[in-house]
Amino acid sequence: MLTDGELRERLAGLVAEATDGEVEAAEVLAGTARLADLGVTSLGFLRLIDAVETEFGVEVDPGAFETLDDLVRDVRAREPR
Repeated sequence: MLTDGELRERLAGLVAEATDGEVEAAEVLAGTARLADLGVTSLGFLRLIDAVETEFGVEVDPGAFETLDDLVRDVRAREPR
């Protein structure tokens, strides 16, 4: 299992991939801004959710997160024990 820091880094990387690099992982990791405020579009959110569900085997609630920290908490809460 990934540490919280490793999970944050991986999820930030998935944000960058989901936005085709329009939003860089470093931007996501730099603060607590809402992902939409960083430039993640609705299509980017859909791609991000799909990537997270595929990689971590959890179902992500699209309304459960606005920030990277929200997403980390949501993934952690849904991880199999």
